[in-house]
Amino acid sequence: MDHRSTENFYAVVSPGLEKICAAELSALEITPQDVTAGGVAFTGRLRDLYLTNLWLRTASRILVRFAEFRSRDFPDLYRRTYRLPWGRFIRPETSVSFRVTCHSSRLIHTTRIAETVESAVNQALGRSTNPIGKNPQLVMVRIVDDEVVISIDSSGELLHRRGYRQSVTAAPLRETLAAGVLMLLGWNGTIPLADPMCGSGSFLLEGALLARHQAPGLNRSFAFMNWPGYREGLWKLLCDEAQRIEVDVPLAISGADENPRAIAAAKENCQRSGASDQVVIDQRPISEQPVHDGLGLVVCNPPYGKRLDLGENPGLYYAELGQQLQRAYPGWQLAMICSNPALVKATGLPFKQIASLDNGGLTVGLFTASG
Repeated sequence: MDHRSTENFYAVVSPGLEKICAAELSALEITPQDVTAGGVAFTGRLRDLYLTNLWLRTASRILVRFAEFRSRDFPDLYRRTYRLPWGRFIRPETSVSFRVTCHSSRLIHTTRIAETVESAVNQALGRSTNPIGKNPQLVMVRIVDDEVVISIDSSGELLHRRGYRQSVTAAPLRETLAAGVLMLLGWNGTIPLADPMCGSGSFLLEGALLARHQAPGLNRSFAFMNWPGYREGLWKLLCDEAQRIEVDVPLAISGADENPRAIAAAKENCQRSGASDQVVIDQRPISEQPVHDGLGLVVCNPPYGKRLDLGENPGLYYAELGQQLQRAYPGWQLAMICSNPALVKATGLPFKQIASLDNGGLTVGLFTASG
């Protein structure tokens, strides 16, 4: 990919976070072109592709919209795909994987579509077969109403994998969702943050990254680093610029959990992220947590009874949770994500839903209330 050419990009985003991602793009001085369910389209150059992978907290992948054309039969699909300049993104020795979706089209057999595109790619790159290797380049093919869209994934591993969270607990919260929740709540690091049921620490660590102005992609690799046109000097320059704007975080970020394994995981992740000086984590149930003075934001992801057991009466669990939140965080802004509004109501607190989000394939609401 040439650093001077303008390309069409697409940030894949978890449902409910599209507008937040668009605001992130604007903050990078990149104009969002189109905000749709599941993502944000934008245009830019190589620098913008690197910047978005480095900085976007809520995106899952950054795709290059490689080609768009109309096709209704396999010979035509092969011819059109073969003519594309695959060598801009894929070396002859690089393994390629394909992900195909199709709706309302003559071409409906996803396996045969993938085989046709793979054969065309191999022919275009002058090789007989697709080599087997680690970290294959992902190519995404989407066909709707006979319109074919081919995209090249620039990210590799999903962007929520920041590199710091290697220790996890049951039903962990994705980093992209945790960051998105904090941004939906308007938290920017100017008031304290607490999570009394922190699990492996996603809210706390994303809060620390946000408050420090630390780029979430600093400590990982990306698929674009294997492209023929990768400019290591440009990437290093952008990383150096990102590190120069990091700030110290004087405010309190604190968390707790009654599960010793969760606390051990959270502390390990905290150390890897470099946030040990900003984040305080204790092992104790919410009923034993102290009263927090002043003002701040308390946010939690309590079990919903889907993947973690709540016993025979989930309503009682949430009623107790509401009492403890009110006791331990008087005057604080309260927020939680939950898949069941009836359970949120059982807290007895004046929660209102402000967003609908996706947590691991489960639709959840983001609820907030004044303390």
